[in-house]
Amino acid sequence: MIREEIIGSVTLLQSQEEFRLTRDALALSGFVTLHNRDRVCDLGCGVGNVLLPLANRAAELTLDGVELRPTAAELCREGLRRSGLTGCIVTGDLNDRHSELPWGRYDVVVANPPYFPQNSGAVSPKEGRAAARTQDTYTLTAACHAAWRLCRTGGRFALCLRPERLGELFAALVNTDMEPKRLQLIQTAMDREPNLALVEAVKGGKPGLKVLPTKIER
Repeated sequence: MIREEIIGSVTLLQSQEEFRLTRDALALSGFVTLHNRDRVCDLGCGVGNVLLPLANRAAELTLDGVELRPTAAELCREGLRRSGLTGCIVTGDLNDRHSELPWGRYDVVVANPPYFPQNSGAVSPKEGRAAARTQDTYTLTAACHAAWRLCRTGGRFALCLRPERLGELFAALVNTDMEPKRLQLIQTAMDREPNLALVEAVKGGKPGLKVLPTKIER
Protein backbone atom coordinates (compact mmCIF):
# COMPACT_ATOMS: atom_id res chain seq x y z
CA MET A 1 0.00 0.00 0.00
CA ILE A 2 1.22 3.50 -0.88
CA ARG A 3 0.51 6.37 1.46
CA GLU A 4 1.29 10.07 1.36
CA GLU A 5 3.55 11.77 3.89
CA ILE A 6 3.29 15.56 3.82
CA ILE A 7 6.48 17.39 4.87
CA GLY A 8 5.92 21.12 4.59
CA SER A 9 5.04 21.79 0.96
CA VAL A 10 6.33 18.40 -0.21
CA THR A 11 4.51 15.11 -0.77
CA LEU A 12 6.49 11.93 -0.13
CA LEU A 13 5.11 8.56 -1.19
CA GLN A 14 5.81 5.84 1.34
CA SER A 15 5.67 2.09 0.72
CA GLN A 16 6.06 -0.83 3.11
CA GLU A 17 8.37 -2.40 0.53
CA GLU A 18 10.81 0.52 0.45
CA PHE A 19 12.98 2.31 3.00
CA ARG A 20 10.68 4.77 4.73
CA LEU A 21 11.09 8.29 6.08
CA THR A 22 13.33 8.47 9.15
CA ARG A 23 14.72 11.04 11.53
CA ASP A 24 18.11 10.56 9.88
CA ALA A 25 16.82 11.54 6.42
CA LEU A 26 15.18 14.69 7.77
CA ALA A 27 18.30 15.56 9.78
CA LEU A 28 20.43 15.34 6.62
CA SER A 29 17.93 17.44 4.65
CA GLY A 30 18.14 20.12 7.33
CA PHE A 31 21.93 19.97 7.72
CA VAL A 32 23.28 20.39 4.19
CA THR A 33 24.23 23.89 3.07
CA LEU A 34 21.69 24.93 0.44
CA HIS A 35 21.04 28.01 -1.71
CA ASN A 36 18.24 29.05 -4.05
CA ARG A 37 18.56 27.58 -7.57
CA ASP A 38 21.10 24.94 -6.51
CA ARG A 39 21.38 21.83 -8.64
CA VAL A 40 21.20 18.79 -6.35
CA CYS A 41 21.80 15.07 -6.90
CA ASP A 42 20.89 12.33 -4.41
CA LEU A 43 22.93 9.12 -4.57
CA GLY A 44 20.55 6.23 -3.94
CA CYS A 45 17.58 8.54 -3.55
CA GLY A 46 15.02 5.82 -2.78
CA VAL A 47 11.53 7.35 -2.69
CA GLY A 48 12.97 10.83 -2.08
CA ASN A 49 13.12 10.95 1.73
CA VAL A 50 16.21 13.21 1.71
CA LEU A 51 15.86 14.82 -1.72
CA LEU A 52 12.31 16.17 -1.73
CA PRO A 53 12.29 17.88 1.70
CA LEU A 54 15.16 20.09 0.47
CA ALA A 55 12.52 22.03 -1.47
CA ASN A 56 11.22 23.36 1.87
CA ARG A 57 14.53 25.15 2.44
CA ALA A 58 15.32 26.83 -0.89
CA ALA A 59 13.55 27.90 -4.07
CA GLU A 60 13.97 26.87 -7.70
CA LEU A 61 16.06 23.80 -6.96
CA THR A 62 16.80 21.14 -9.55
CA LEU A 63 16.38 17.84 -7.70
CA ASP A 64 17.98 14.91 -9.50
CA GLY A 65 18.70 11.44 -8.20
CA VAL A 66 19.90 7.95 -9.06
CA GLU A 67 18.24 4.86 -7.59
CA LEU A 68 18.91 1.18 -8.25
CA ARG A 69 15.39 -0.07 -7.43
CA PRO A 70 12.85 0.76 -10.18
CA THR A 71 9.89 0.75 -7.78
CA ALA A 72 11.54 3.26 -5.44
CA ALA A 73 12.69 5.44 -8.34
CA GLU A 74 9.13 5.61 -9.70
CA LEU A 75 7.74 6.65 -6.31
CA CYS A 76 10.37 9.41 -6.16
CA ARG A 77 9.39 10.64 -9.64
CA GLU A 78 5.74 10.70 -8.64
CA GLY A 79 6.60 12.57 -5.44
CA LEU A 80 8.40 15.21 -7.48
CA ARG A 81 5.40 15.51 -9.78
CA ARG A 82 2.86 15.81 -6.98
CA SER A 83 5.03 18.38 -5.22
CA GLY A 84 5.44 20.48 -8.37
CA LEU A 85 9.21 20.12 -8.32
CA THR A 86 11.78 19.95 -11.10
CA GLY A 87 14.14 17.00 -11.38
CA CYS A 88 15.21 13.81 -13.09
CA ILE A 89 15.34 10.44 -11.32
CA VAL A 90 17.51 7.89 -13.09
CA THR A 91 17.07 4.16 -12.48
CA GLY A 92 20.54 2.64 -12.28
CA ASP A 93 23.75 2.13 -10.32
CA LEU A 94 25.47 5.17 -8.81
CA ASN A 95 28.81 3.70 -9.96
CA ASP A 96 27.81 4.06 -13.62
CA ARG A 97 27.76 7.18 -15.78
CA HIS A 98 24.26 8.37 -16.71
CA SER A 99 23.88 10.93 -19.46
CA GLU A 100 20.93 12.52 -17.65
CA LEU A 101 23.17 13.43 -14.70
CA PRO A 102 25.82 15.92 -15.89
CA TRP A 103 29.20 15.31 -14.31
CA GLY A 104 30.88 18.32 -12.73
CA ARG A 105 27.70 20.44 -12.71
CA TYR A 106 26.11 19.89 -9.31
CA ASP A 107 26.25 22.40 -6.47
CA VAL A 108 25.18 19.78 -3.94
CA VAL A 109 25.31 15.98 -3.74
CA VAL A 110 23.59 14.22 -0.84
CA ALA A 111 23.65 10.61 0.28
CA ASN A 112 22.13 8.45 3.00
CA PRO A 113 24.30 5.38 2.34
CA PRO A 114 23.78 1.95 3.92
CA TYR A 115 25.00 2.08 7.50
CA PHE A 116 26.39 -1.45 7.74
CA PRO A 117 28.76 -3.63 5.68
CA GLN A 118 27.38 -6.85 4.22
CA ASN A 119 26.74 -9.73 6.62
CA SER A 120 26.53 -7.45 9.66
CA GLY A 121 23.52 -6.55 11.80
CA ALA A 122 19.91 -7.59 11.35
CA VAL A 123 18.59 -7.69 7.79
CA SER A 124 15.01 -6.78 6.93
CA PRO A 125 12.96 -9.37 5.01
CA LYS A 126 11.81 -6.49 2.78
CA GLU A 127 14.27 -6.28 -0.10
CA GLY A 128 14.08 -2.51 -0.44
CA ARG A 129 14.69 -1.89 3.25
CA ALA A 130 17.52 -4.43 3.41
CA ALA A 131 19.26 -2.84 0.42
CA ALA A 132 19.04 0.60 2.03
CA ARG A 133 20.51 -0.64 5.32
CA THR A 134 23.34 -2.95 4.21
CA GLN A 135 25.94 -2.04 1.61
CA ASP A 136 26.66 -4.05 -1.50
CA THR A 137 28.09 -1.99 -4.35
CA TYR A 138 27.06 1.19 -2.48
CA THR A 139 30.14 1.63 -0.30
CA LEU A 140 31.42 4.84 1.28
CA THR A 141 34.29 4.84 -1.23
CA ALA A 142 31.86 4.47 -4.13
CA ALA A 143 29.71 7.31 -2.78
CA CYS A 144 32.72 9.63 -2.47
CA HIS A 145 33.89 8.85 -6.00
CA ALA A 146 30.39 9.44 -7.39
CA ALA A 147 30.06 12.73 -5.49
CA TRP A 148 33.45 13.90 -6.79
CA ARG A 149 32.43 13.16 -10.38
CA LEU A 150 29.09 14.95 -10.07
CA CYS A 151 30.10 18.02 -8.04
CA ARG A 152 31.51 21.18 -9.55
CA THR A 153 34.71 22.47 -7.97
CA GLY A 154 33.61 24.01 -4.70
CA GLY A 155 30.46 21.89 -4.70
CA ARG A 156 29.25 20.28 -1.48
CA PHE A 157 28.76 16.62 -0.57
CA ALA A 158 26.67 15.92 2.53
CA LEU A 159 25.81 12.55 4.02
CA CYS A 160 24.76 10.84 7.23
CA LEU A 161 26.20 7.69 8.76
CA ARG A 162 27.03 5.96 12.03
CA PRO A 163 29.71 7.80 14.07
CA GLU A 164 31.86 4.67 14.29
CA ARG A 165 32.45 4.89 10.53
CA LEU A 166 33.77 8.47 10.53
CA GLY A 167 37.39 7.36 10.20
CA GLU A 168 36.54 5.30 7.11
CA LEU A 169 34.55 8.17 5.65
CA PHE A 170 37.20 10.86 6.21
CA ALA A 171 39.84 8.65 4.56
CA ALA A 172 37.59 8.09 1.53
CA LEU A 173 36.77 11.80 1.26
CA VAL A 174 40.38 12.96 1.41
CA ASN A 175 41.42 10.31 -1.13
CA THR A 176 38.90 11.77 -3.60
CA ASP A 177 39.76 15.47 -3.03
CA MET A 178 36.57 16.03 -1.03
CA GLU A 179 37.66 17.96 2.05
CA PRO A 180 35.55 17.46 5.21
CA LYS A 181 34.36 20.93 6.32
CA ARG A 182 31.41 20.46 8.72
CA LEU A 183 30.55 17.75 11.25
CA GLN A 184 27.59 17.43 13.59
CA LEU A 185 26.72 14.55 15.91
CA ILE A 186 23.22 13.68 17.09
CA GLN A 187 22.28 11.73 20.21
CA THR A 188 18.95 10.76 21.72
CA ALA A 189 19.73 11.80 25.32
CA MET A 190 22.44 13.57 27.35
CA ASP A 191 23.68 10.28 28.80
CA ARG A 192 23.73 8.43 25.46
CA GLU A 193 26.54 8.28 22.94
CA PRO A 194 25.82 9.92 19.57
CA ASN A 195 24.23 7.52 17.10
CA LEU A 196 24.22 9.70 13.99
CA ALA A 197 26.91 11.78 12.26
CA LEU A 198 26.24 14.43 9.64
CA VAL A 199 29.19 15.41 7.44
CA GLU A 200 29.59 17.97 4.68
CA ALA A 201 32.65 18.05 2.42
CA VAL A 202 33.71 20.44 -0.34
CA LYS A 203 35.29 19.38 -3.63
CA GLY A 204 38.76 20.89 -3.76
CA GLY A 205 38.24 22.58 -0.39
CA LYS A 206 41.02 23.72 1.91
CA PRO A 207 41.68 21.80 5.16
CA GLY A 208 39.70 22.95 8.18
CA LEU A 209 36.86 21.05 9.85
CA LYS A 210 34.14 22.91 11.77
CA VAL A 211 32.57 20.77 14.50
CA LEU A 212 29.06 21.99 15.28
CA PRO A 213 27.38 21.58 18.69
CA THR A 214 25.96 18.12 19.28
CA LYS A 215 22.17 17.94 18.94
CA ILE A 216 19.84 15.99 21.17
CA GLU A 217 16.88 14.60 19.23
CA ARG A 218 14.66 12.14 21.03
